[in-house]
Amino acid sequence: MPPDPALSADLSLDALTTPVAWSDAAGALTGCNLAFSRWFGVGARRLLGWPLAGLDAGDGRLALAVARAGGDEAPLRMRRMRLRYGDGEERFADLWLSRRDDGGWLLEAHPVDEFPGDDPALLLPSALSASLKGLAHELRNPLAGLKGAAQLLARRVDDADSRELVELIDSEVGRLAGLVDRLLTPAPPRPHAPLNIHAVLERVLRLAEADAGWAVRLVRDYDPSLPEFAGDADRLMQAVWNLARNAIEAGANHVHLRTRVEHGARIGDSAHPIALRLEIIDDGRGVPEELAEQLFLPLVSGRAEGSGLGLALAQQVAREHRGSLTYRSRPGHTVFTLLLPMHIEDGAAAPMQESA
Repeated sequence: MPPDPALSADLSLDALTTPVAWSDAAGALTGCNLAFSRWFGVGARRLLGWPLAGLDAGDGRLALAVARAGGDEAPLRMRRMRLRYGDGEERFADLWLSRRDDGGWLLEAHPVDEFPGDDPALLLPSALSASLKGLAHELRNPLAGLKGAAQLLARRVDDADSRELVELIDSEVGRLAGLVDRLLTPAPPRPHAPLNIHAVLERVLRLAEADAGWAVRLVRDYDPSLPEFAGDADRLMQAVWNLARNAIEAGANHVHLRTRVEHGARIGDSAHPIALRLEIIDDGRGVPEELAEQLFLPLVSGRAEGSGLGLALAQQVAREHRGSLTYRSRPGHTVFTLLLPMHIEDGAAAPMQESA
């Protein structure tokens, strides 16, 4: 007896490493390949009969697509979907949903581990931009007062530790004043210059130590083979400090700053031969589930006292460097990842020395 053509087609999908599931015309799952079963952590038999729309743990786009009438639709792509079977762990994927010849559905999943953020520049309305300019104008006088006070204080301290803290205050006031000036009078981005990312991270650690004291253990995990690369040290320092401060404010006991070289990195639609993978890892409370997909948007914050601008700014800094900022999170383990292509200047490709 010849094999059933439909069954043969389904069996051939087991050879794929891409998770694929299929349903009948009523939207009930009739099978999945081995990759889908492994990815979901559920046996294929347990999935039989489960409604395809019932896998949607997000905004209902999958359920809406399955409920559509007709059978001639072109394949539908759905980005960053949240899927879940029963009360199991959530999975995240880009999905392709298409009709089968028998009227059922074919679901192809491309798993993702991290949420990307939308470009804040495209989402920030002009009214908010005007408000930020007003805030920047109001900040000018207090910053000038802080700078003057720091200069007076510097003349009165004698010990090295106090002088270092005063210099830190003066440096940060200067950096904030520069940010205020850019908000008031936007200027073209500064040309990128060779930088040592570990020197940038050491500045962040000094701020974190001053902010958290002994309450948080700050751990360096640096790759000394990283070469210098072209970038804006001040902007990167600002982005990483925002991420580290968020970790501290999320109740972390340990914050790790980890650097690695990544070869053959893919950022968006572009491939790069070499990239910096910078991870800020903490054991705090994690990202609230209700904020997971909007976390990078301006004014979105999990804290009542938060401004909701730190992550949007960090995402913008990543984009300025043609990189990406993503995250994955669960209570007790949150990782924000900056992936930056490394455009190495001639004569600047020697390995970095770890900062003291």
